[in-house]
Amino acid sequence: MRNKNSIPILVADDDMDDCEMIREALKESRLLNEVSFVHDGEQLLNFLNRKNHPSATAETPLPGLILLDLNMPKMDGREVLKELKRHPDLQQIPIVVLTTSQAEEDIIRSYNLGANSFITKPIEFQTLVQVMRDLGRYWFEIVELPSANRDLSAKK
Repeated sequence: MRNKNSIPILVADDDMDDCEMIREALKESRLLNEVSFVHDGEQLLNFLNRKNHPSATAETPLPGLILLDLNMPKMDGREVLKELKRHPDLQQIPIVVLTTSQAEEDIIRSYNLGANSFITKPIEFQTLVQVMRDLGRYWFEIVELPSANRDLSAKK
């Protein structure tokens, strides 16, 4: 069993204030996982594909969880979801849409595109801390995530 703290988190959000709040909420919720941030869909794909991103090298492990905002420049979260779920080496990474939207259309479309969860960003910091604590408990203590070295394409 992997140490829950060894599973990296990738946050994709173009709002720097939201990124700082997420960073602080993760810290306050005592999630010690390594967290990386990207600020648009192209950066996210470059990070995952180890291209043109300074903090993603061949040795950088793939994230075990992506927190994805829907409304980002260059390539929005919906386009990212569609691309990731088509990519055989990336489609198994759990994606939690974390966005300001509460639109039913966005919720339905996100799930149809392969999102694992949809959460509307809380406005109050303490509520965000509780959401991060709950996310951490669920994704790193309750469910089993695939190991980076597990062959996910193996046929049964």
